[in-house]
Amino acid sequence: MTENPGFTPTGTIASLADRRRVVFATVVGTTVEWYDFFIYATAVGLVFGELFFKPLGADSILIGFATVGISFLFRPLGAFLAGHFGDKLGRKRVLMWTLILMGVATALIGVLPTYDAIGMAAPVLLVLLRILQGLSAGGEWGGAVLMAVEHAPKRKRGAFGASPQIGVPLGLLLASGVMAIMTAIAPGEQFIAWGWRVPFLLSVVLILVGYYVRRNVEESPVFAELAERKEEAKMPVVQLFRKHLLLVIIAALVFAGNNAVGYMTTGGYIQNYSTDPEGPLALDRGPVLWAVAGSAVTWLLSTLLAGFVSDRIGRRTTYIIGWILQLGGVFALFPLVNTGNIGLLFAGLAILTIGLGFTYGPQAALYTELFPASIRFSGVSISYAIGAIAGGAFAPTIATALVKATGTTMSVTWYLAGMTVIGLIATLLLRDRSGIPLGPDHEEEQAASPIHGLARA
Repeated sequence: MTENPGFTPTGTIASLADRRRVVFATVVGTTVEWYDFFIYATAVGLVFGELFFKPLGADSILIGFATVGISFLFRPLGAFLAGHFGDKLGRKRVLMWTLILMGVATALIGVLPTYDAIGMAAPVLLVLLRILQGLSAGGEWGGAVLMAVEHAPKRKRGAFGASPQIGVPLGLLLASGVMAIMTAIAPGEQFIAWGWRVPFLLSVVLILVGYYVRRNVEESPVFAELAERKEEAKMPVVQLFRKHLLLVIIAALVFAGNNAVGYMTTGGYIQNYSTDPEGPLALDRGPVLWAVAGSAVTWLLSTLLAGFVSDRIGRRTTYIIGWILQLGGVFALFPLVNTGNIGLLFAGLAILTIGLGFTYGPQAALYTELFPASIRFSGVSISYAIGAIAGGAFAPTIATALVKATGTTMSVTWYLAGMTVIGLIATLLLRDRSGIPLGPDHEEEQAASPIHGLARA
């Protein structure tokens, strides 16, 4: 049985207006989520070391970046919970809760007293709120991806799936842009005193917008059919690990290769490295933040392009091209950044983001096509969360430690190159499943292993 490209997987015609609503809702929702998530990492790179981790002295920034990574350790728990309830109760309901949780945690960071005001309670509370962000991020991505791809026509899954993916560069653009504006409105000591808080408090407005948009979107047609047939998996996470553990690991490594490199900016490392007053560059905060914001635009465009390209040449081939481009960007990054020239710093980031887009744009469609319908939310969410830990969780911390140990950024380059090669190898282990039917009628076909050398999961 072949799916008509003009129909949803359940066979019901989806109107153009419905599909546009889904795309708009996933873009808005994921942008708000990642803005909240990235604003923390940006603040760590700029001010949190001084405001919250002062007693640690020279290691304050290293510990600050470690708190960025700690939240990743809680992503799998968020993914487990979201996957379980998403496969049982629906994609839409879970997405509403992840949005609220992220917004509340982010806004509370904006009013949190610093170390000077309440002592050690300040970093403890900050880390607890960061953990809540990690729980939310762990559940958000899988639901957004499935809402987009399961609503898509078969031949446009890559393009539709790119809509939640561009939430990352849009979130980075928004976070960097708002921070850059605040450095102009509240320069110097004013930024440290109160300017950094404003971007966190703005989250309240963004969450209200995201909630309103998501509330008006229909449930995923695949889940709607599963619910109608009462075929939701009883223990989806247990089934996932019993039947598809190796696939989860390989899929996670695909993402890890992208995420480690991406967190050079989304994790705040480049921002800190280039603006550190005691570092080799000591650039002004504002221009660096605008350069990062500019690179988010090139990342967005390459992510969108990769989604469309993957519909033409397949997810696997698109990824292979992306890994080659990303490797080139990794070796170009620090030679350009280390010139201390803002224009060349932007060029290094922009070149890097072309490869990042091609190894991120097709991911939504790739992951969706890897797992059977009844456990799909669990599969994509948990693979993503594990990949985030293996890749980006401690990438800024590792990069900082490598430079301290070796005295050169070349060590960071080789670390990022190694992660890129791991992503390439994981991709080569997978068959291309572009266009596979996604509905519950095709569970047997979906359960056949996409790993080279294995006949079935």
